[in-house]
Amino acid sequence: MLQLFITSTTRFLGIALGALLRSPDGVSPISARRVLVMFGFLPVFALAQGLHWLGFLLDEIFFRGYRRVQIRGPLFVLGVPRSGTTNLHAVLARDPQFTTFSTWECLFAPSVSQRLFWRALGRLDARIGAPLRRLLRLAERRVFGALDDVHAMSLDTPEEDYFALMPVLSCFILVLAFPRSSHLWRMGNFDRDMPATERKRLLAFYANALRRHLYVHGPDKRLLSKNAAFASLANGLADTFPDARFLVCLRDPAETVPSQLSSIRAGLAFFGVPPDSAPIRERFVGQLAFYYDNLRQLAEVHAPARTVTKTLPQLKADLAGAVRDAYQRLGLPLAPSFAATLTQAAAPARAYRSGHRYDLAQFGLDPAAIRRRFAGAYAHPALAPGADASGTDDGQSECPPPAPARHRTKAATAVSLSVEGMPRC
Repeated sequence: MLQLFITSTTRFLGIALGALLRSPDGVSPISARRVLVMFGFLPVFALAQGLHWLGFLLDEIFFRGYRRVQIRGPLFVLGVPRSGTTNLHAVLARDPQFTTFSTWECLFAPSVSQRLFWRALGRLDARIGAPLRRLLRLAERRVFGALDDVHAMSLDTPEEDYFALMPVLSCFILVLAFPRSSHLWRMGNFDRDMPATERKRLLAFYANALRRHLYVHGPDKRLLSKNAAFASLANGLADTFPDARFLVCLRDPAETVPSQLSSIRAGLAFFGVPPDSAPIRERFVGQLAFYYDNLRQLAEVHAPARTVTKTLPQLKADLAGAVRDAYQRLGLPLAPSFAATLTQAAAPARAYRSGHRYDLAQFGLDPAAIRRRFAGAYAHPALAPGADASGTDDGQSECPPPAPARHRTKAATAVSLSVEGMPRC
């Protein structure tokens, strides 16, 4: 833990200085907007990081029992971005056998200490009529409302736990703010490019994050994790959690690529990075190609008996049937109450139509080039070439309005964050 703290602190100083002095993409000049945003963002981010590490220190003093928690048979929902993982995660989170991270826990409470603090504050707020909760709800819709077409979310909804890697500056979303960071791009190609020593250290840190979550929510629960960004860690996760199951979501690359490039534009622009930067676009396309290859390696070579793959059209056409099949093949118990939940969730999935607009041409790409670049991905029988990649998501977007959260926590009453333009799945 100390080594990670020293490494992440040193790394933060390096990327912060680089953000103020270097071109964000190696080509474009530093804009005044980028400098101004960084002068506001960096101190706030550093403060949040400091609070997280203080929480970890308190955990080691008061809650060392988290280290003894066993992570039994976790289910990882992986996939390429924009492939249906978000809605699938929201539905699976309603299965009572699982516990999963909520947005507020990911962003503001990676430590046991922080979670207990926010929960206590939530209980106090409830006793005086919940004024903080009402204020938070108003702020939440202002902050998250703009994301509904790309990635609907709120502080209480299930969320990607790759945010748990934020304290060690290894959450890939940071590449929007720091696109020149070589470490972040190695995270995007983790199984291939991350040095073995650091790979082991980061996976151990992530496993401890899951132990902390189970320590708070109940060590008898099965951990449910959803991360498209973890497609790059897929085989490392299989080694770290030898009894884990994997549910992989895929989508035609001709649809995935423009959807992902479109979804990150606002985030890049916010941090003063040219949203149409050719070098950054090329790195994202190359990273997506690695995602497909790495997930195929997981499913066909590394952990075939523990992996089930579904495509976005399958999840949209028959969500309930796809999940039942995955449960059966992965040896997961299906409670009658959750079977009824699946039936109820299937109709909204079929009917959903996204407002997210994009096409390949706006990024200087064409279907033939995508087929060549993603030839390995098209080897999957469900991803036959010929899909129409222009226009809109046409109902195939992966982000319907989130399913109702199984548990609403009062702890979310004291926190809020702007996350516009995140690269999500």
